Parts: sequence; C-alpha cells; structure tokens
Amino acid sequence: MNRVEINAQELPLPPWSGAANDYILKVLDRLDRDNWDLSVLFCNNAYIQSLNKQYRTIDEPTDVLSFELGSEVQGEAGETRFLPGDIIVSLETLAENAEYFQVSRDEELRRLLIHGILHLDGMDHKTNQGEEPMLELQERILSELSGERILSGTGV
Repeated sequence: MNRVEINAQELPLPPWSGAANDYILKVLDRLDRDNWDLSVLFCNNAYIQSLNKQYRTIDEPTDVLSFELGSEVQGEAGETRFLPGDIIVSLETLAENAEYFQVSRDEELRRLLIHGILHLDGMDHKTNQGEEPMLELQERILSELSGERILSGTGV
C-alpha cells in the first residue's frame, strides 16, 4: 500500500489535496510501485524560487522540483517501505504554464505530479522534447488516467 503526505508552504492547504492524493496513488499503481511513502508540497513562486536557488543555483521560480531520498525503512507491520523523496509544486507557475500551453490547470497539475513521480522513480530527461522516454511515459500515463480530475468543481 502506498501512502502520500500532502502539505502546503506559504499558502493554505488546497481544498483539493485529497483528490491530488487519490490521483498520485493511481499513478503509483500504474507504475507498479508499492510501499512508497511519498511527500508532496504545494507552494508559491517565492518559496520554490528559494529552493531552486539553494539546490540548483537557479535564481528563478520553476513549476516542479523533485528531491530524491531513495531510502528504505521498516514499516509498522514489518514491511519494507520506500521513501522516494519530495515533490514540490508551485501553484503560481502551474497556472502560468496552463495558460502558456493552453491546457487546463487540472491537466497541468496532473502532468507536474506525474513528472515529479517519474523523477523520484529514477527517470530523467535532457531536453523538454516529447521524444524523451521519460516525457513519453509521462504523457502516456496522463492519457491513461485522462478520466481523472483533481481540480474539478473547485473553481481553480
């Protein structure tokens, strides 16, 4: 069983965080990952920019950051649990991306969550070209889960 912890920094915890939790669990199921304890943090541009500057020496906001931990711990039932790391998503950049790419905020949020999960699962990409294997997998999962929504009915 996978577990997700969702928090917010510099903004209130979004009312749709439960839907985000459910979506992330479905993505992990698609990837056949089990016993993951994943952490997701939603924030604003100022906060993600500070992380981007500190850890990547890039002094500008970005849409999503993944901080890989990759360690294992013993669970309460004696099972081995995997701690892949943290995914940080700026909701401000998410909105900007959605407008720029002319997609819904919901689609962009789902894309960024998949993107972060794939990075924590060991995948990477050298460019943002669609033929990158990680980005192809990202879009395939997004398509396979196209009936799912996180932001529907929230007015976001």
